[in-house]
This record gives sequence, structure tokens and C-alpha cells, in this order.
Amino acid sequence: MTLEVALEKKFKGFNLNVQFTHGNDIMGVLGASGSGKSMTLKCIAGIETPQRGRIVLNGRVLFDSEQKINLKPQERKVGYLFQNYALFPNMTVEQNIACGLEQLRSAKADKQAVVREMIERFQLEGLAKRYPLQLSGGQQQRVALARIMAYEPEALLLDEPFSALDAYLKDQLQEELLEMLGSYPGSVIMVTHSRDEVYRLCPQLLVIDHGRAVRRGATREIFADPQQLAVARLSGCKNFSRARRIGEQTVEALDWQVRLQVRPPFPEHFDYIGVRAHDFVPVDERGEEINRLPCRLLNSSETPFEHNIIFTTVAEAERPPRIWWLYGRDEYRGAALPSYLTVAPEKNLLLS
Repeated sequence: MTLEVALEKKFKGFNLNVQFTHGNDIMGVLGASGSGKSMTLKCIAGIETPQRGRIVLNGRVLFDSEQKINLKPQERKVGYLFQNYALFPNMTVEQNIACGLEQLRSAKADKQAVVREMIERFQLEGLAKRYPLQLSGGQQQRVALARIMAYEPEALLLDEPFSALDAYLKDQLQEELLEMLGSYPGSVIMVTHSRDEVYRLCPQLLVIDHGRAVRRGATREIFADPQQLAVARLSGCKNFSRARRIGEQTVEALDWQVRLQVRPPFPEHFDYIGVRAHDFVPVDERGEEINRLPCRLLNSSETPFEHNIIFTTVAEAERPPRIWWLYGRDEYRGAALPSYLTVAPEKNLLLS
């Protein structure tokens, strides 16, 4: 199973230009709001039409601007799960599932058998006669997935499927979705703005920034080495400083006014250094650890599970740079705020 996408679409003040090839696992699409994530899915599904490009699914051309090919959405065998699930409110669960089979030429009895199979597969027993408003958010999502999977799509597009759910239900449904997709043979693309979702659910990752695909590869590798400032921000890094190389293993963090050792080799070009908020470690004031940053408190807060310390290394500046340090509630219990923090050389991110 292979999905090949190369598309360009122009908007007022915004150009979408995305290219990638994807196989039969789950690829996350990560980007800020308005970056073009959902529009990319809509172009693949045929809901929107690019100005230029080519979309090929398992050797079948869905769209080709030069050859004037543009299959209708119902001809593409692409399943699209909308953010709000787009269930028909005046139809029952079984009717919603059945409406996805209208394009198939199978007999009525066969369609009914497929509906029964989907109800069982997606654990909707006892809900067949209910309407969407009588269902929970998780049940609505399962109905929407059942409707899509009933006609056996060759690709599945998920547009922020967990954005409207509370935290508990979100965790539960993510596990259910992974289980459901475990035996699915087609390509799956999931749009999200959540780094946690993409890290947990998607082995592959495409990062879109202002309409352009800026990174594509294994999710864990991109998080470990984002390479670009925009990618590092989207992957959750909070702390950045302008930087320049001053030695074989040393850079100067210009905004923080400290020198930091990094793990070689150096990239060919970089403008910034980044440190993730969880990678700082407190050190003794008299210690000799490398990469010591003076910790001068600006603000602090806590959540049920974390402490959030905002500090600076340049307290005397008119607008001191703000640096985030996050640590678990059970770490450093009862300890006073340290005078210095350190970060391991291999944790420093050099970014263009």
C-alpha cells in the first residue's frame, strides 16, 4: 500500500506546497493552526482541488493536474474522519453506517451483514437504534470509524480525531484506535497539533510549517534531532537562544550569555541552540559540572504532576530571557531552588 502526494494550492497570503510518499503504517502530520494540515487531507480526499500536483494511491491516479484527472471523493476509496465526526443527526447508528455503503453494488442483504459486522467490530452492540445525540463522544467516534471502514477504504485520513474529547476519554480512545488499526492494511494519516498524540500513535511524522513540508521521517528520530527551529517548537521545545560556534565542542548561547558544550559533529549550519524544559538538572553551587547555567527565579507554578520554574541567566537585563525548567512533583522533593542547573551536551539541540 502506497500513497504518493505532491500538491500545490494557493490561497490569499498562503501557499500550500506538500510532497511525500507514505506506506501502510500511521503517519502523523504535525503543525501549528493554519499551517495547512487539514487542507492537505482535504486535497487527498478530493474535498478540495489543488492548482497543481499529482496524488496516486496504490498505483491508481486520484488527481493529476497535467493529465486533467480528478476523481470524485466517492471514487477515491479514501476514508475521511472529520473532527466533529459528521454523523447524520436524523439517522440511527445502523443507518449512519449503512449510508457509507450506498456506493457499493452489493445486495441489500450483504449491506445489512456488513452493518452487523461493523457494529460488532467497533463494540456498538445495543446502540444500533440510537441517534448521535444519544451517544457519548467515544461512541460517536466509533460510529464514524465504522461508517468509514464499512466500505474498505485503501487510505484512512484522521483530522484531529481527539481534539473534542476530555483527557480521560482521549487516552482510552487512543488505545482503542491503535487496536482497531492494528489489522488495517492501508495507509493512515492523522493530522494533529498535539506532540503527545503524534509521539504515542504515529511511527512516522510529517511536519508542516506555513504550508510547506519541512521534515519527514521516523517520529522518534525527529523528536531527538529536530534540526530546525520550527520543528523543535512543534515538538515541544520551549527554550531557544541565538548561538554561534566558538570551539571544537562549544557554542555560545548569545541570549543566555553562557557557553555550552555540545555533542559533535556540528551541523553544517545552525543559528540557534535549544534545550527541552525537562532536560535541566540541578547541581551543587560548588560543583564542577560542565554546562552550568545560573538559575535566577522569575516565576514558578505547579500542576498536579509537575513543577514549572521560569528562570533567567541574565537577571540584570532590562528584559531578561525567560527559560523553562519542568520537573516531576516527586523529584527534588523539599529541595530549595538550586543556584545552578546543568544540561548534558547530548541534550543540546543545534537548529537552523
